[in-house]
Amino acid sequence: MSSELRIGVDLGGTKTEAVVVDASGADPRVLARRRISTERERGYDHIVEATARLVVDVAREAGLGDASLAPIGVGMPGSISTRSGQELVKNSNTTCLNGRPFRADLARALGGRAIAFANDANCFALAEATWGAARGARVAFGVILGTGVGGGVVIGGDFGHELGGRRPRAWNGAQGIAGEWGHVVLDPVAGPPCYCGRRGCIETYLSGPSLERGYAERTGRTKRLHEIAAAADEDADARELLQERIEIFGRALATVIDVLDPDVVVLGGGVSNLDILYRDGVAAVARWVFNDGLETKIVKHALGDSAGVLGAALLS
Repeated sequence: MSSELRIGVDLGGTKTEAVVVDASGADPRVLARRRISTERERGYDHIVEATARLVVDVAREAGLGDASLAPIGVGMPGSISTRSGQELVKNSNTTCLNGRPFRADLARALGGRAIAFANDANCFALAEATWGAARGARVAFGVILGTGVGGGVVIGGDFGHELGGRRPRAWNGAQGIAGEWGHVVLDPVAGPPCYCGRRGCIETYLSGPSLERGYAERTGRTKRLHEIAAAADEDADARELLQERIEIFGRALATVIDVLDPDVVVLGGGVSNLDILYRDGVAAVARWVFNDGLETKIVKHALGDSAGVLGAALLS
């Protein structure tokens, strides 16, 4: 059995996916993959039990017998707080997980297995820096623009070797919040309310639901994000909304580049499929970055929906 077989789990608000991957080569080889609905409305205990069953099922499908024969990594929105003396989930938009010892409970449900854990945006960035659009970068920033907005920092190249190992490594930070640009507040007074309890977070402007909500508020009509983008040439409301949000994208991402100065920014999530980001969005970043030109590459993801779960498999 290859020592590079790994199990990855991507626990999202809508779906939960697990894979068994052979990470020994230059590119990942997926041996088994399963996806289920997260059903977060059924509560915390259901999520723990369903995730444990999913891990066991995907391990068996890959011929591992059970999940004890490969290391397990889990990525999900949020991070870990240790203030209480326990490892408790914080900052997750699957709010029933917050304040709960998810890693310990999942490990117990899997017979006491050790489990590595990271923010889902860190997993996305790690996969793209290892196997995808940021391969070879010394410093990469991975951006999730989807149901929520998140980010992850990955150290690769020579820096990654100095940190240990031959692959890029995710940088979690002292508080486990490295890269969490989605909850940088742009307008604490008049900005839209955010689930985190603040107003005017970047997420409230740049997530897919916030764009759809913004269009509905302007027009009284409901459209999906791809329909808004497709209508921009003829629909003045769609065009103006996208232009406003592109300018916010430029200011917000330029701030990250000013602080981190990464080689590559990789965009993922449903909003990242809008072509306007790679034209008008990049131009907006260039206008706001504190430099005489934008040298950081801003690129679309290469691994698609697989990035998060593949990055989770690389955690352990």
